[in-house]
Amino acid sequence: MPPRPLLAALTGGYRRIPVLQIGADVYCDTNLILPALERLNPDPSIYPNGCEGLARGLAFAWERAMWIPTIGALVHFIGDALPPEFIKDRKEAYLGIDISKAAMAPDLPRHRQALFAQYGWLRQALAAANARGHAFLFGDTPSVLDLACWQTTFLLRANCPPQVVEFAGLSGLDAWYERIAGIGHGDFIPMTPGQALSEAGWHQPAPVNHLPPDGDPSMPKPGSAVTVTPDDNARVPVAGTLVAATDTEVVIRREDPQAGTLHVHFPRPGFDVLPARIPSTDRSTEHEPRSEQAALS
Repeated sequence: MPPRPLLAALTGGYRRIPVLQIGADVYCDTNLILPALERLNPDPSIYPNGCEGLARGLAFAWERAMWIPTIGALVHFIGDALPPEFIKDRKEAYLGIDISKAAMAPDLPRHRQALFAQYGWLRQALAAANARGHAFLFGDTPSVLDLACWQTTFLLRANCPPQVVEFAGLSGLDAWYERIAGIGHGDFIPMTPGQALSEAGWHQPAPVNHLPPDGDPSMPKPGSAVTVTPDDNARVPVAGTLVAATDTEVVIRREDPQAGTLHVHFPRPGFDVLPARIPSTDRSTEHEPRSEQAALS
C-alpha cells in the first residue's frame, strides 16, 4: 500500500502494481507487462496458435467485468479482517468505493450473479478446448486469457475458506487451476527498492523499435507533452513527453531527479492520453530505431 516513494520515482506517480522494470524502461499494468515479456522470451508463447488479438481482448474484458464482483465476494469472507487504513486508501485513492464488508453487502447478490455468469462462460470455453485436446483455452500452453482468469480465481481461493468454491461458482475448474498453479514462480533474486532505482540511473532507456512513432492518429504528436491516466481507478496522471503510441501501447519519456531519464510504457486500452504541460527539462522528441538484440544487452 502507498506511499511507495522510490517506485513513484520510476513510474511518475502511477500507483498500481505490478510494474516491470528493465533498466530505465518501466512497464505499467499486466496488460502491457505480458506483451513485453513475450518480446523478450517468445517461446513458449503466451499467445498459442495465433490467439493474440482474441486472448488480449478477452483478458481485458474479463478483468474489467470481474474485479469489483471478486472484491465483493472476498470481503464477504474476510472483510472483518481488513485494516481500516486499507479500506480508507481504497476508497479515497484507488477504487473510489467503500469496500468494507458492511458497505459491500447490499450488492453481494449482484456480485455473485456476475461471478457465476463469468465462471460459467469459462467452464464452457475450457470444455470446448478440452474437446479439441487442449489443456488450456487456446492450446497446450496457457495464454494471457488463462492467466487473467486464473488470477481472480487465485485471489478468492487463496484468501477465502473452501466454501468460496460453491459460493462464487468456481466448481469444475480444479484441473485447469492446478495446471497453471503448477507452473510456479521460476527463479528470482530479490532486489531492494533502492537497488531498482540505482539500476534505472545506470541505464538509458532502450530506443523504441517495436512501435512506429505516430502509429495512432488519434493521439497527440510524438514530442508532445502529455499525461497518461488510468480510465477506471487509481486515476493518477503521469506526465511526460510522448515518444510513440499505437492502438496497443503508449511510451512517454520522463526525467526524474533520482532515477534519471526513463521511458514509461502503458497499454493503450484502459488509459487516457491527453495534452499536458511538463517541465522544460524534458525536451526529447526522438524516436530511435534499435534491434531487439540491443534491447536485451
